[in-house]
Amino acid sequence: MNTRRHTKLVHEGDYVAEVDTVLIEEEGGWSPYLSLEEATKLDKVRDALRRGDLLEAKRHARVYRLVPVAA
Repeated sequence: MNTRRHTKLVHEGDYVAEVDTVLIEEEGGWSPYLSLEEATKLDKVRDALRRGDLLEAKRHARVYRLVPVAA
């Protein structure tokens, strides 16, 4: 079993969060995949962004606010 670091993006409303995760790679099957802890971390960030709790989201990720660009 090998692991590698990967950054996942979580988008909710006007915010996007960069969440550092670890992917597990194995021979065959459903590889690569997230551990239960990593999937739970993504869910916590998504739920915090939905509630507007940016401090909670920032505990697990880098949070950015999206601003529309008038072109």
